[in-house]
Amino acid sequence: MAKKHVNVALIGYKFMGKAHSHAYKDVSLFSDTESIPVMKIICGRHDIPLAIAQEKFGWQERTTDWKKIIKRDDIDLIDITTPPNEHKNIAIEAARAGKFVFCEKPLATTLKEAYQMLEEVEKNNVKHAICFNYRKLPAVGLAKKLIDEGKIGKIYHMRAVYLQDWILDPESPLVWRLQKKIAGSGAHGDLNAHLIDMTRYLVGEFEEVIGMSKTFIKERPLLVEKNDLNTGLVVTEKSNKVGKVDVDDATAFLARFANGAIGSFEATRFAAGRKNHQRWEINGSKGSIVFNLERLNELEYYSVDDPSCAQGFRTIIATDASHPYAENWWPAGHIIGYGDSFVNMVADIMNTFGTKKIPTPNFVDGVKCQEILDAVCESVKKGKWVKINSRV
Repeated sequence: MAKKHVNVALIGYKFMGKAHSHAYKDVSLFSDTESIPVMKIICGRHDIPLAIAQEKFGWQERTTDWKKIIKRDDIDLIDITTPPNEHKNIAIEAARAGKFVFCEKPLATTLKEAYQMLEEVEKNNVKHAICFNYRKLPAVGLAKKLIDEGKIGKIYHMRAVYLQDWILDPESPLVWRLQKKIAGSGAHGDLNAHLIDMTRYLVGEFEEVIGMSKTFIKERPLLVEKNDLNTGLVVTEKSNKVGKVDVDDATAFLARFANGAIGSFEATRFAAGRKNHQRWEINGSKGSIVFNLERLNELEYYSVDDPSCAQGFRTIIATDASHPYAENWWPAGHIIGYGDSFVNMVADIMNTFGTKKIPTPNFVDGVKCQEILDAVCESVKKGKWVKINSRV
């Protein structure tokens, strides 16, 4: 039987646009999916850099008007990799047009917007997915398997950090990630969102949270856009003026879970020397597991059932064909990388076309994550524990 071809429109062409393009381009090389993505059209604000991205990434067409894409009958899937402030409008219009909607995290800048997005995809009966791509790493899949099989027993603790340092310099400019109107929040929504989703996936639902946050550098140099007369490209330069940083540089919080476990979480962009350090440890009655994104092919596992003379953390290289997703890649011991988590994510999406299945994670997961993000922010303001009152 001939496989269905899924015509994809990608909105956004920078960091995440590149990662998603890699996934569409290579997914058929590594996964025998039910459907095959066609890289139909890419969209962005500025035509000249967009043209460069179109050719480099391998898209058939390009446009600077996302509304035209959504109206096209030949587009099946709308992939949103824009900054968060643009997610809601694009996703809602795509849902109303009957398109599959795939959106980067966090789902929106506010909880209200996230609820609206979920309502529209459900009301219009369209499929939806959110790109919490770290779920799709073989080592994380192995962690899920060990937990579900009871290998670490009853879970007592989840402790997680996501540490970066890319704005440590006070002269680093006021990019969009440091502006509330565009990003919604700072390290919290960008980094804690990943930790929250991972925790929901592995440990269970949050019950209540208490947090604190800090903005260490209150003002930063503004950026101005200019047209480069030699290349025609729009370039950004630091100006002599400064603007206010109105998002968090760091947010930490404690959590209690519905299953009785407790957790601690920290996200910061001020951890000198840490480039993309996501690490979490889960402790249970029968053992522990540890994951470090900077060693993403490895999972550390400790079991109390081992003989006392041999007890200790063992490092499992999650590349065996028995590990989730690993059989699609290379022979055992041949590692995969960051971008390959997106390939696995797209593979799962392609396998839902022609079925009644909704991919996971999806907008429900996005909303639940946003509810927890919002509760932490409320806790920071009120200085007390806040219960998670989920609507989904």
